[in-house]
Amino acid sequence: MRRTFSRRGLPGLAILVLAATPALRCGYALVGRGSTLPADVRVIRFQTLVNGTSRVGVEQRVSREIARELATRGRFEVRADARSADAELSGTVTQFDLYAVAFDELGRAKEYQVAITARMSLKTLPDEKVLWENPAYTFRDNYTLPTSAASYADRENEAIDRVAERFAASLVSSVLEGF
Repeated sequence: MRRTFSRRGLPGLAILVLAATPALRCGYALVGRGSTLPADVRVIRFQTLVNGTSRVGVEQRVSREIARELATRGRFEVRADARSADAELSGTVTQFDLYAVAFDELGRAKEYQVAITARMSLKTLPDEKVLWENPAYTFRDNYTLPTSAASYADRENEAIDRVAERFAASLVSSVLEGF
């Protein structure tokens, strides 16, 4: 007797084949959601980055976003003190560049390119074993301003805040995934 499959059974068969495929069970995770850090790293000490640039306050904006990004990953508790911390993420913002790359008809900047470079490291506590390190972590992005932005100074700060969010997300993914 010969068996035939109906078209209704094909999706179920496809799911069964995919579930049995070993490549899907070998530790791959979605980008931005995995972690190569040891399982015993649960509490990360993180304080405001050092500002090695001439731009006032850039380290505060970037630090706020890094702390927020670490906390949203769910697996980690972020603290400013070393008490019961398993690791410490620290660094210095070494370079900050912000310049206009596009202008409107009145000559006002409507798009900026922002580049942030930082010297970053994640070390275990108390033995200070390096888990991840990058002496020149650089993130560069263009930011188009909304037409409702009020003044030039506000536009710069808005661009910095927006890029700080994206810098933090990129940095935390790199730290957690070992890139």
